[in-house]
Amino acid sequence: MPSQQTDQLIQLVQSLTKAEKRSFRLYVNRDNSANDKLFMQLFDYIDTAKNYKEEDLLKRIPLLKKSQLSNIKANLMKQILANLRHLHKQDFAVISIREMLDYAKIMQSKGMTLASLDQLEKAKKQAEISQETLLLYQAIDEERKIETHYITGNSTQKALLIQKQSAEILAKVAIYDKLSNLSLMLYGMYLKYGYVKDKKDFEQVKDFFYQHLPDINPLLLGFYEQIYYYQSFVWYHHMTQDFVHYYKYSQKWVDAFHDHPAMIKEDLVLYLKGLHNALNALYMAAKTEKFIFNYKAFVLYGETHVENMSDSQQSNYFLFQNVHLLNKIFLTGDYDQGVKDITLLKLVLKTNKYNWDINRIMVFYYKIACIHFGADDFNNCIEYLNKINNSPIGGLREDIQCFARFLSLISHFELGNDFLVSYQIKSVYRFLIKMEDLQAVQKEILNFIRKTPQMTKRDIKIEFKKLRAKLIKYQNDPYEKRPFLYLDIISWLDSKIDSKRIQDVIKEKMLK
Repeated sequence: MPSQQTDQLIQLVQSLTKAEKRSFRLYVNRDNSANDKLFMQLFDYIDTAKNYKEEDLLKRIPLLKKSQLSNIKANLMKQILANLRHLHKQDFAVISIREMLDYAKIMQSKGMTLASLDQLEKAKKQAEISQETLLLYQAIDEERKIETHYITGNSTQKALLIQKQSAEILAKVAIYDKLSNLSLMLYGMYLKYGYVKDKKDFEQVKDFFYQHLPDINPLLLGFYEQIYYYQSFVWYHHMTQDFVHYYKYSQKWVDAFHDHPAMIKEDLVLYLKGLHNALNALYMAAKTEKFIFNYKAFVLYGETHVENMSDSQQSNYFLFQNVHLLNKIFLTGDYDQGVKDITLLKLVLKTNKYNWDINRIMVFYYKIACIHFGADDFNNCIEYLNKINNSPIGGLREDIQCFARFLSLISHFELGNDFLVSYQIKSVYRFLIKMEDLQAVQKEILNFIRKTPQMTKRDIKIEFKKLRAKLIKYQNDPYEKRPFLYLDIISWLDSKIDSKRIQDVIKEKMLK
């Protein structure tokens, strides 16, 4: 078995709960062949060993030959997944529906045509309840095959019904396909480029969006089609920094689940993502009170339900919970307390306990760096920015890569590292040009920092005021306001002008 598959087997075994391990042992005991005993010994070794080492494994299990190992690993993986499928089929409607389809196929092969049709009818009803359109079509297609080969007493009437149902479902599938592809493509564009940078960017995204958006009434759509419709608007308005509409469609996403409460259990991760985007929109629009109220409700929901969540659901819940913990710190400006509040998050990032993807981890590093910056802890700020700047992440989240270098430059300026500042200005300038990400706000700050070594203490405060006057006009510009989403530059300048800490400036603004 290749090393990647071995790693997946180890990860699978380590992810099992005590109840799942106990169930697996009972499942295996139904057959005590020699081969089963070997794969159970392999299971026990992976379960108890701190570090998997093949040489140690072969020593501990003398009957296990190296030539057998690949097949036994594959068998163990298959047996664990088969048991988990059986154990959790009541938790996932799709598993139950597929099982009914399998039973129908087996019954048909045994000549039990009417029993097979009964199973298909049950599968259709469950697929309709669970909004599983593709599985519903598969059940109808199986009915069609039976009606084609066997006379069931009402073939003509049944044929017309199947024709009508399949046509309706194929029309829904076509819409589902268009909307899910549009949502995925927009999300991919956001992951690569972030927010639109200028009018050209905006027009490209806008043209792409409306050229691919079907002309439909979302209220007439099925559940998942409706979700993908709202998702597409969410990604579009997020990228174009229209935070009012970003919130509007995020809330519609959440409301679709509230209209179909059974779907929350069926697809909890998708529900959590809707709540996350609604919170993110409130954060982006700086609606502090409403954000904090909704954030507390989100945390309470997690605390109430987390024990019943799967590993994947817990991973997503804790991801969003930590994202908005950081956002709450930014909104309240309490960076000193924030540094304490993110201690656990730092530990989680070290181990990557929840298997978060590289995009999420990069965002966490940047936000943690910003919190240390707000607490005047510039050394730790630079440490987390270096995790981004030295990471081989290619073209992913180019916006985060650009602003990480920019914030690093400002932090070195704060520490008085004049030599590093002089060196980094050229480096940052080249990087921003390469990424085509040099905007007016960034140019003004780079020009300011370039002149600082020649300034006296008296001059520098005057220059801070001049820079603030230049930047304030960009704060609400639709294409130049992007840098303010990544760093509260005006509050930083106010802190330099008034000789105050950044967090004190932000708190004063909140009171006003």
